[in-house]
This record gives sequence, structure tokens and C-alpha cells, in this order.
Amino acid sequence: MTETDIMHLIQIALSDHGVTLRLNVGEFTTKDGRHISSGLPKGTSDLLFIGHGYIAFIEVKTEKGRIRPEQIKFINTMRKLGHRAGVARSIEDALKIIQEDI
Repeated sequence: MTETDIMHLIQIALSDHGVTLRLNVGEFTTKDGRHISSGLPKGTSDLLFIGHGYIAFIEVKTEKGRIRPEQIKFINTMRKLGHRAGVARSIEDALKIIQEDI
């Protein structure tokens, strides 16, 4: 299963609990050769979950996917600011992140 597959399953599962937004981060080249940067800081999590009175940041990875240092830094910064944040390799992981008590 790809990271995108896992992300879509998480988005569907979390829709019963709030709103989940995909945060496109990074740079890419369009089909016509234009270089595009999303404008979000490197390391920003893949998903922003908006629940009742709180938000959570979810970095989606496959079972063997590696977390980059800037992603770890982003998650740690969000946690220091009092937000829920973590890495999800499954729907269960994502549910734990949005339901955690901080």
C-alpha cells in the first residue's frame, strides 16, 4: 500500500470525527515545466485535522517509510505549542493522534 493510499483511508476514517485537510508541501514541476513551491515550511505534516476545539497534525508514512529530520522537528514544535501531532502508518495510528490527551 502506498503512502497516498494510507492517507486516503485515514481521511475517510477521520471524517466521522471532524475535518481533515491535505497539506501539500514541497516542490514539484508541472507538465509544462514550471517549478512550483507550495509555500508551507519543509517538514509540515501531510494532514491537518480539525476537531471539536482542537487541531492535530498527522504525518503519514508507509510501514517502512522514514521520517525526515524536518518532519520530526515540525511534530515536536506543534506538540510544544500544545497541539496533537504524530506519525500515522495506519488508521489506528491516526485515531490515536486525534484522540490523545495532551
